[in-house]
Amino acid sequence: MVLLESAPTITGKHVILRAPRDSDKADRLLCPRSAEAVRMYGGDFRSLKPVTVEEVEHWYEWHSSHPLRWMVKAEGRCIGNARLNILNEHARHARYAIGFFGPTAWGHGYGTEATRLVLRHAFHSLGLHRVDLVVLEYNHRAIACYRKCGFVQEGVARDSALVAGEWHNDVMMSILEDEYRALLPSWDLPPLHEDLEDRRTSGST
Repeated sequence: MVLLESAPTITGKHVILRAPRDSDKADRLLCPRSAEAVRMYGGDFRSLKPVTVEEVEHWYEWHSSHPLRWMVKAEGRCIGNARLNILNEHARHARYAIGFFGPTAWGHGYGTEATRLVLRHAFHSLGLHRVDLVVLEYNHRAIACYRKCGFVQEGVARDSALVAGEWHNDVMMSILEDEYRALLPSWDLPPLHEDLEDRRTSGST
């Protein structure tokens, strides 16, 4: 199992996953807060406030300090982020999370491609055996994306999320390394050597 001090740049056909940059702050500020997006991520959408500079600075610093995090770049700008959390080196598993700034980035296949690129890095480069995630049961768009990427539902945590004063279920999903390897040939991803090359040239994207 190989763990890197920082996540490499990974180039897909439509998205680039890379480390945070100062320009990402401006991209985040230019995207207004969406009630639909806040609800999908489990936040209180009833009284939305504008995105502040202080909030963006905190968001940027948190992602900059996270060893396995990527900003998702598409159409020449940062549209969100993806990361592997709760990495267990002994058991070879991690938890996946992805989030886009707003609905304008949805429906283009960016989330599916970004997820597949992170999974390839997790299973191929990091040597993980399992990647799991937690998603709100009503987030049907995200669940459909995860299923396309090979995640299988394992169970439901009842009333585990309090969203805007109401209880909702969380869905637990996972993908194992043998399932990933069976699906990989059907995924329309660039050859893996491009990722390795990007590690040496990450400053150019």
